[in-house]
Amino acid sequence: MKDHHSSHGDAYPGGLLVSEHGYTLELDSTILASDRQTVTFRLIGPDGKVLTEFSPAHEQDLHLLAVRRDTTGFQHVHPVMDESGTWSVDLDLTPGDWRIFADFRPTGHGPMTLGIDASVPGQYEPQPLPAVTRTAQVGEYTVTLDGELLPGEPSELTLSVSRNGRLVTDLQPYLAAYGHLVALRVGDLGYLHVHPEGEPGDGSTAPGPEILFVAAAPSAGFYRLYLDFQHEGLVRTAEFTVQATRTAQVPGATSGSTPGHDDDVHSHH
Repeated sequence: MKDHHSSHGDAYPGGLLVSEHGYTLELDSTILASDRQTVTFRLIGPDGKVLTEFSPAHEQDLHLLAVRRDTTGFQHVHPVMDESGTWSVDLDLTPGDWRIFADFRPTGHGPMTLGIDASVPGQYEPQPLPAVTRTAQVGEYTVTLDGELLPGEPSELTLSVSRNGRLVTDLQPYLAAYGHLVALRVGDLGYLHVHPEGEPGDGSTAPGPEILFVAAAPSAGFYRLYLDFQHEGLVRTAEFTVQATRTAQVPGATSGSTPGHDDDVHSHH
């Protein structure tokens, strides 16, 4: 499980570029219809040819993530590639502006995340950012977040899963872990590489209720966390809004009350 560390440092967000290190993400169309549909794309290598050779990470050659720019509608799916190098996958899309991420590792290269915008026509009603929370409800499941996301340094995040008030101790492996966590920076949807600690079958990692991750925020500010976990054959997604600050969170403090750190929050490029 050491092969998925970012080659350019854990605090550097991915997915902000459509092309990096000579690799480019191309959608067949950047205007997509609403509702469920098949989306097709390919990756172009530094030689200008369609990329067809990948090194698997988390049991997949490529992970595709889609989220609307207002951070709603998050989906983590696994496309299928044909002989020509064209990938296809079904997505459920609503009107608005979307960001689509391809998380992959070309053979002989480190892990990469490229991102591209897509537009879905129709009546768009952007949703406000959900409040900062430590608890997410997914049907009968409650997921509790413990730990702080810190700017510029790795920290541990523990997510605990319960169902109808009872701790879940029989989580099923999903992508070679008991959970898969994606973190996106609010404002530009910078993609953080989050690393699970331990893996199923290693003799020390329990199948719940706690799932441990290590993450580093590239800057202070708000982030959205999406935890995929599998139980009784179904993958569910719990969502959180968190704030990364250099000072400890004070219970009851209003957001924005932390003294400003200009070097943290102003990262104009």
